[in-house]
Amino acid sequence: LRMLQVKLIITGDDFGYCPRRNQGIVECFLAGAISNVSLLVNGSAAADAAKLARRYSIPIGLHANLSEGSPVCEVLKTNSSLLNQDGFFHGKVGFRTALSRGLLNMSEVKQELKAQVELFHELTGHLPPHMDGHQHVHVLPEVRHVFAEVLEEYGIKYTRVPVEPGLHNCDWIPPSLMDFYLGVEEDSFNTVDVFTKHGIRWPDIYIGLSTMGKNMSVSSIWSAINSAILEVTSRAPSPAHPALQSRTVTIELMVHPGYPSVPPVGGCGEGPDDFSQSWERLHELQTLIKPELQSHYKSRNIQLCSFRDL
Repeated sequence: LRMLQVKLIITGDDFGYCPRRNQGIVECFLAGAISNVSLLVNGSAAADAAKLARRYSIPIGLHANLSEGSPVCEVLKTNSSLLNQDGFFHGKVGFRTALSRGLLNMSEVKQELKAQVELFHELTGHLPPHMDGHQHVHVLPEVRHVFAEVLEEYGIKYTRVPVEPGLHNCDWIPPSLMDFYLGVEEDSFNTVDVFTKHGIRWPDIYIGLSTMGKNMSVSSIWSAINSAILEVTSRAPSPAHPALQSRTVTIELMVHPGYPSVPPVGGCGEGPDDFSQSWERLHELQTLIKPELQSHYKSRNIQLCSFRDL
């Protein structure tokens, strides 16, 4: 088992949300605490984020957003099924409700996703090596097909499938949140075939729901990584299997570090949300940069990398 090589992608989500988020994410990257970022192109500080990524050579992908703030596609900014009566996206829960009622036009979803890829290209000078969904909208019914088509059209190879090993045992997650997570998990299971059919890939293991915000600690990250590796290795035919010994396991750890947003600055068009203004962002930043976390990676032969290194 010790020969097992683990490649760990630690992705800082919501890059571009606000200047204080950008600052925290860059500090984490420079401290070796994250290895990859995901850009919200409709974030109020997206252009600045893209500049920072270029300045510090931070591997950057696209955090596709259909649920918070405003669309980037001009045509959809005024009259579209993606907007509520206030002229903004429907929100994390609202998007799911509108979808389940059949109120969302999938050609508009596709139009907006393509517009976000184009804007990403404009801001960074390259296409995203990976693309996932803000608030996990990319694994929802119907959306998953459109999302996969867009990735295939642009040749974007990697995405995220948020199925987290051991999630069911996390008794510290409040029931309402756990219901949401289990919904995400079910949607993810139902998405696997769609993404596979379109030739899209994702890391072996996803972690990030059980370690979010106040639940993040050095030990929560460690136990999540350990139980995930254990689960993957137990799937193999036998421990003595030589293929497993030299096998590389890839993990993506989703994190949300940053300094808390201070309204009215930030957000994706309608100001920052509660999570962005909370101390939990700073708590993630302070946990991720702890030296004992990083020395732990080294001692366990865990190599931090980005999607470009897979």
